[in-house]
Amino acid sequence: DASKAPHLTAFMSYKAGMTHIVRDVDRPGSKLHKKEVAEAVSILEAPPMMVVGFVGYVETPRGLRALTSVWAGHLGEECKRRFYKAWHRSKQKAFTKYQKRWSAASTGGGAAPMAAEIERAKKYCQVIRAICHTQVSKVKIGQKKAQIKEIQINGGSTAAKVDFATGLFEQEVKVADVFGQDEMIDVIGVSKGKGFNGVVTRWGCTRLARKSHRGLRKVACIGSWHPARVQFQVPRSGQLGYGHRTEINKKIYRIGKAAKDDPNSAMTENDLTEKGITPLGGFSHYGEVNQDWVMLKGCIMGCRKRLITIRKSLLPQVSRKATEKVELKFIDTASKFGHGRFQTSEEKAKFYGGAAQKKARKAAEAKAPEAEA
Repeated sequence: DASKAPHLTAFMSYKAGMTHIVRDVDRPGSKLHKKEVAEAVSILEAPPMMVVGFVGYVETPRGLRALTSVWAGHLGEECKRRFYKAWHRSKQKAFTKYQKRWSAASTGGGAAPMAAEIERAKKYCQVIRAICHTQVSKVKIGQKKAQIKEIQINGGSTAAKVDFATGLFEQEVKVADVFGQDEMIDVIGVSKGKGFNGVVTRWGCTRLARKSHRGLRKVACIGSWHPARVQFQVPRSGQLGYGHRTEINKKIYRIGKAAKDDPNSAMTENDLTEKGITPLGGFSHYGEVNQDWVMLKGCIMGCRKRLITIRKSLLPQVSRKATEKVELKFIDTASKFGHGRFQTSEEKAKFYGGAAQKKARKAAEAKAPEAEA
């Protein structure tokens, strides 16, 4: 749609875990209208992405063909790590010559660097995709190598798209710049791997009779004599899970800011407790959410720490559920490790006592070194 301004169509995030919320349903005519419901929600941590280049594609009768790609002058270390198997053993020379061309062009005072390639893209390309990478060091998942993805730019003419992409080079893109509250989106990711499984688990076949010979979690007959091959429709054992999945129509319930910008991002109008989104003791198998985050209704594929791409919906969203405005009344931050009773550590300390003395002692200890200094 060329009438819209150029914009990115997807964002990369990491799955942190799940919690639940309470809200009033606003669906006139429904039995649930104006009633409270508790709903499961998934939390994705989405630190700002970096744009480090773009790729231009031309449409051919055989589909898209990459015509040219332009990279930014400086790439972060976490981005360069992706180009190596063993970063510490390598000479780490990726993109050094490319950077020299940038610096030579910028100091030479001639045309802007890569001007020829940018002009080619503007002239011939129909599809422009930005090359983005995650800032994986900001998410504490024990990884230093950033994920890199091409994200399509939609809206405006090709020239406008190219200018939009080059304007974002080496810039951070926040999740709030791409998506908004109450928007319907698609999530793309890799499902949880379950290893090698048999037909009963993998395909839901019925077990055989108890006394059956040579095992009972099997397919009794895997095909007729002729055709003398096993057909593809016959359930067989093998790898279960760890497959690429796209799930459509997930609603964004809230987009939260990083902990340093808004420490009380899990507050609502009805629940004025000052608390962040991280539950007591952190999300299990993940930790704390300190960057921007997105709350989606329902569950999403994959394990914790898995990269999840959220993409703008490809369909016109006109259903009642899609257009409904969501007002959260309460976000649960009780511990996800056991039967959580307390929403915040203050509440827990208040219940168990002894916190006041501890606080006073801490304050005294903090003052002591100051006095010595």
